[in-house]
Amino acid sequence: MSDTKPILEIFDLKKHFPVYGGVFKKKVANVYAVDGVTLSVNEGETIGLVGESGCGKSTLGRTILKLYEPTDGDIYFDGVPITDYSTAEMRPIRRDLQVIFQDPYESLNSRHTIGKIIEEPMLIHKIGDPQSRKQKAIELLEKVGLQESSYYRYPHEFSGGQRQRIGIARAISLEPRLIICDEPVSALDVSIQSQVMNLLIELQKEMNLAYVFIAHDLAVVRHISDKVAVMYLGKIVEYTDADSIYENPMHPYTKALISAIPEPDPTKKKERIILKGDVPSPIDPPSGCSFHTRCPYATDKCKTESPELKNYGSQGKEQLVSCHLAGEV
Repeated sequence: MSDTKPILEIFDLKKHFPVYGGVFKKKVANVYAVDGVTLSVNEGETIGLVGESGCGKSTLGRTILKLYEPTDGDIYFDGVPITDYSTAEMRPIRRDLQVIFQDPYESLNSRHTIGKIIEEPMLIHKIGDPQSRKQKAIELLEKVGLQESSYYRYPHEFSGGQRQRIGIARAISLEPRLIICDEPVSALDVSIQSQVMNLLIELQKEMNLAYVFIAHDLAVVRHISDKVAVMYLGKIVEYTDADSIYENPMHPYTKALISAIPEPDPTKKKERIILKGDVPSPIDPPSGCSFHTRCPYATDKCKTESPELKNYGSQGKEQLVSCHLAGEV
């Protein structure tokens, strides 16, 4: 995929939410939800974005979509800077930039039929006439594995997995180029997760889609991702291709996440790395390396100096790691 050009590039992207307090509701602090993320996604490529709850991955996805206005940094879509675009300026770009939400129960309007839900993006962007939109909606339903009769039914008549298929049909209705998948399978039964994942992979091959796939389950991310970015407290701490991150994790946090993946072979022993303490508050992140309060290898340098994201890959592979002890522990 190295021959393809980046469809999305973000540079030092930040999203800080103000915290107000006191009698006069003055700003007293910031929530550093996303704190300087640089990333690129090529056409037809999937970037997995993983980390614990509260690490900022969903906020990053919504900031890329400009559902949240970035505090600082730059967003380029297909080489065009869209960081400062207004809502009106973003409208034509939204055809190419779509989202699949986490909760299939909340993301569909319960008062609308499935047909209307899928046709709505086409109606907003003035694509086709009523008859052609209906035909396209029926084709999309069949493409995601649902029957034509689903067109006339309502969301409450479907299971969680079926609702997520409807959400996927809506997301691809405008034939986008990039989809932000915000934990699209985490609310589904394990038996249904693989079906939805395989559907996303099939659609990607057919439509040359690029994905930013947000999840907290590393096993799920490995199944679909070309590259994986591990986030901790608003920053990327490790970024490389999917195979390298599982076979040779270099950041202590990544190693802990990998160790939590269940081993299917009961005869094979696996060392489990248990992290102590809780994730620090993004309102008051630790000095130096943000992970040092929970890292078993932390030194005095880790407590005072913030590590840069450097390449520690070998044999021509890029493996970016933000750790003073990368390659040593």
